[in-house]
Parts: sequence; C-alpha cells; structure tokens
Amino acid sequence: MSESASSPASAVDEIAPEKRDFIRQIVREDLASGKHAAIRTRFPPEPNGYLHIGHAKAICLDFGIAAEFGGDCNLRLDDTNPAKEDPEYVVAIQDDVRWLGFNWHDLRHASDYFDVLYLAGEKLIKQGDAFVCDLTPEQIREYRGTLTEPGRNSPYRDRSVEENLDLFRRMRAGEFADASRTLRAKIDMASGNMNLRDPALYRIKHVEHQNTGNAWPIYPMYDFAHSLSDAVEGITHSLCTLEFEDHRPLYDWCVDKVDLAHSPELTTSLTSKGLPFEADKPRQIEFSRLNFNWLVMSKRKLLQLVESGRVDGWNDPRMPTLQGIRRRGYTPSALRLMVDRVGISKQNSLLDISILEGALRDDLDAHAPRRMGVIDPLKVVLTNLDANHEETLTFSNHPKDEAAGTRNVPFARELWIEREDFAEVPPPGFKRLTVGKDVRLRGAGIITCDEVIKDADGGIVELHCTLDPDSRPGMEGANRKVKGTIHWVSAKHGVPTEIRLYDRLFTVPDPDSEADGKTYVDYLNPDSRKTVTGYVEPAAADAQPEQSFQFERVGYFVADRYDHTPAKPVFNRSVTLRDTWATKA
Repeated sequence: MSESASSPASAVDEIAPEKRDFIRQIVREDLASGKHAAIRTRFPPEPNGYLHIGHAKAICLDFGIAAEFGGDCNLRLDDTNPAKEDPEYVVAIQDDVRWLGFNWHDLRHASDYFDVLYLAGEKLIKQGDAFVCDLTPEQIREYRGTLTEPGRNSPYRDRSVEENLDLFRRMRAGEFADASRTLRAKIDMASGNMNLRDPALYRIKHVEHQNTGNAWPIYPMYDFAHSLSDAVEGITHSLCTLEFEDHRPLYDWCVDKVDLAHSPELTTSLTSKGLPFEADKPRQIEFSRLNFNWLVMSKRKLLQLVESGRVDGWNDPRMPTLQGIRRRGYTPSALRLMVDRVGISKQNSLLDISILEGALRDDLDAHAPRRMGVIDPLKVVLTNLDANHEETLTFSNHPKDEAAGTRNVPFARELWIEREDFAEVPPPGFKRLTVGKDVRLRGAGIITCDEVIKDADGGIVELHCTLDPDSRPGMEGANRKVKGTIHWVSAKHGVPTEIRLYDRLFTVPDPDSEADGKTYVDYLNPDSRKTVTGYVEPAAADAQPEQSFQFERVGYFVADRYDHTPAKPVFNRSVTLRDTWATKA
C-alpha cells in the first residue's frame, strides 16, 4: 500500500544553479511539448542487500529530477526474488533514502502488483504473445544460440492458447516443481538482441515471500515486473544504468503488448485493493554507473568480507555501503556534491576515489566545527606556571563562519600535544617543537622546550617547557612571529577518547584485478583501521552521535553512530586533511 515518508527537507530544496545534462534536457522537452503534464520517477532497488555508494547517484537523480521539475518520485522495492530478500534490507534502504534527504511520494512494492502481473501473463497468452515452456534451464541456454548464431524455437512454442492457459494456471496453483516450467514471451529467436530471444516472464519458485507469504508459487522475472510496475505507477521517465540499455526493447515490448491503459480487466485487480492506477507509457533512459577505484562494489564480494569477519559487518566504516560511509562520517551533502561533480553521462568510466574524498573534505571544511584532539599524546609541563593553574580560553567554532559562535576551552599547566609535533633531533625544515626552540600553542602563547624527560628505555615521556607570559592572548608580544603553531589539549580537562583511524580498505587502485593468481582479499589493507586512545577537549566529548568535527591539524572525525557517548567518547576518522594516497598510487 501507499505510504508517505517523513524525513528532512530534500537537498534539492536548496537554491542552486540550474543543472544541465541530457536527461534533464529530455524532461524539459517532454514538459514543453505537452507530452507529460507532470513528471514522475521511481527508485526501484531490490531488497537483497545494502545500498552502496553507486546507488547514491541513482537516488539523487531519481528524486532530484522529480523535485526539480515539480513532480513525484516513488520508492519501489523490487521484491520479485524472495529467496534473496530480507526485511532487514528493506528497513536499511528506507533509512538510506531518508538520510540522503529525500522524500518519496509513495512506498510501493513489486509484490503489490502480483495479481495484475499474473493477469498480464494470461493476456499475453490469449494474444499469442507468450507460451509455457517445458525446457530445463540448461536446455533453454542451449536453444538460445550465441551472439553470432541465432537461437532455435522451443519445441513447446506452438502450444495452443488453451493448453498454455491451462498450464499457466496450474503453475499458479502450485502443481509443478521448481524450474520445471516457465512462461516465456514469444518474440524472435533470431534477434540480434539476446534479450528478445523468447525471454522468460515467469518462473516457478516455491519460496515464502516476505509480503505475500506462500500465496504465490510463481514469480515474475525482473524485466516483466519492472516495466509493468512503471506503467502501473504512471512513471514518465524510468531512469536506469547503462547495463539495462539492451533490455530497453524488451521493456517497451512488455509495456506495449500488455497495454495496461486499455486493459480494464487487469486494472480492476489494482483498484479493488485500493491501489491507485495511473497508467502511462514510461520512457526508459540510461545513464552511466558510479564506479570508483580503490573499492569493491560486488555484493557477493562484500558479503564474503562480512561473513569471513574481515570487516565488522555491513555498517563497518570501511565498507562502501551507505550504512558504512554514513558511520565513517560522510554527510548527505557531501554525497550530493560528489554526484553533482561527477555529472550525468552515457559513458561508463572508473573514477578516482579522490573525487569522493575531496567532496567530503570540501563539505566538512565549510560546515564542520573545529575542535582540538590529540591522537598520539605526549605530555608537556609548563614549569613556570603554578601547579594549580587553570584558565579558560575562548576559541572560534569555525574560522570562516562567525555565526558559528565561540566555545570555552580549558587551559592548565599540563598539556597533551601530538608526539609527532616534537623532535629531539629535528629533520631539515622542521617547524614544530624542539629543544631550545619556540613554537606557538594554538591560542595560548609561545613556549620553549627546556628539558626532555625519558624513561629507563630512553623513550620520551614528558617535556618541560616555559610559557612566555608576554606572548599570551592580549599581551604586547602575542603577535611575535615564530615558525610553527601546534594544537594541544589540557591534560587535566581532556577526555580520554577511543579514536578509530580508518583508511582505505585496499592497498591497490584495482582490487578486482586477479593478476598473478591474487584475489581482492590479497589486497586488503592491514592498516585500514587502527584504534588508539587519545584526548579531546570537553566540547568535543559532548558531541552527539554522528556529529562531525575538524580536529585541528589532524583530520575530520565523527562521533560514532552507535558507540559514542559523552562519558565514553568514540570518534571515527572520516578523512585526512589532505590526500595522503596521492603519492602511493
């Protein structure tokens, strides 16, 4: 049944320049010519897995175009293969669409139309456009021919209408075993398009369905169900990826032969259930998929990663699923920005992952508040301050946005700094803290390292430094020039934090390559996740789950969606400040 979603306002409501691409041009021309009074699209995922980054492009296109032109977009779950589908995926799909910022007009299921699809099969039989075939799947492949040789007609192709109707109805009644018979379209076994060589429209499958239970022992094939579902819903522009281009003639054949708009005996089955019937002849338009290097997008391979324990589930922040990258700290606006930058074309290509990561950096740079966090802590003691010294400093939440306001940051005698910000024997060009040299503590003043404290093994455990009182904020020497500035966290007030340092899951740009006998699992990056204990200022610890920050000079981090609490903070690194892989590729 129809259901409206309640979710945040769509991103397309924001004021933005008019988008120009070949699909939008087709839509503009169809509206201008009067071919359609209104636009209706749909996003039709199969609930057999979690949506991934590639689906973000389709979601943004389907929902975005509908909104731009004042139309509607349905969310339709293509639940025609119950053996591989699960309610868990249904929930996740709806969650992902809402998270991206889009609202669907109606929530539909292909199973809503099982009655009308079955009647459409009977209509095709009566018209002489379909027949029941007894060939086994292996025999059908043999009869199908090749790209260079025509196929052969099934020996059952010339059954009478009466015999075909009888057999199809007995299939519906559950009389026959799985895969023993199929309903096939009667088109052209010599067609150069393999999809038109009498394709299957229905198969026998005694599998319980999540919505219809055991009511149906037969299920429609994708091309048949998808095209007629579009027609039932009044979809004007059926947008899909390029692999369906060769399926378009079959899509059109199904729509034309069934002709729902002039088949009241079929549509009565819809209206009797309260389903709106808004028949239109949809136009299928194909666009390029979204493919990135450094990733594996195959559901089969992703499932293997999950089941083998190489990742921590479908929402592992290293996974390319929308659930995973959301937990990693990717934002809906970053994904929409990425889709806009990639654009819409008819040419498949492998895009560099830096486009995706760059969109996130740009989005977070513009919107993420700043906080201070130390990942690999080294203690600094300001020896010229009283042991109980405490004060509060005021910091801007965002250097480029005054409206973001300010926050209070505690400052005390003992601080944490990044271990890499100190070098006892500095390399050439080192501009941070070293013995006898000055460095600026962000917003607090200039310090000089006087003494290095080591443990019995020679490891550095503490630095004794002097804070120049004339360099404090508001003092005459506050603007004294020094070569470096480092961040810090008060040791007394800093909150111990679990910090998960995520990186790319694979070590090579093409993990699908099987050169030298290797498979994608051989390219897994052993350093794709490191967990450390660091310290963050109190204002960071108080974050809500999924709140993002730039940890100054360190990177962009997000409070974990599931594990973070102010009492026990957990932050995931979303992306580094700069592309650290550029020189590795």
